[in-house]
Amino acid sequence: MTGNESEPPGAPLGALAEFYRAFNTRDLALMEQSWGAAADAVMDNPLGGIMRGWPAIRQVYERLFSGEARVNVEFFDYTLHEAGDIFWAIGRERGRLQQKHQPDLPLLIRTSRLFRREDGRWRQAHHHGSIDDPKLLADYQARVRAGANET
Repeated sequence: MTGNESEPPGAPLGALAEFYRAFNTRDLALMEQSWGAAADAVMDNPLGGIMRGWPAIRQVYERLFSGEARVNVEFFDYTLHEAGDIFWAIGRERGRLQQKHQPDLPLLIRTSRLFRREDGRWRQAHHHGSIDDPKLLADYQARVRAGANET
């Protein structure tokens, strides 16, 4: 899943597609729609550590989207589970980080996302992502930080 899918917006796969569309096109407004404004939303990932609430989560995406480093990912090898007004997806992301004058950095990230239905639409309430390879993790963090400092 890359965000190019045409899933119905009210379906869980549609909510996932919307998130990946926002991420891969660096669309902060669409990302905010995906997350919503809930104060109890939590993101734990390699770039921001643990962030709570949309304002803190937004800062991580702002830094990533405004920097020179460009990250694109595909969600794959996933399972999706639904129970009432909650669904969660567990899988992996593969992709790459691109920067001028640098070789592409291939990425492989373990990922889980939890969405809940709020005001008639799915909103992300939790994300956890981790990179198993310590060298890849260090390279990814350093290159995104360096790219953010170049803008």
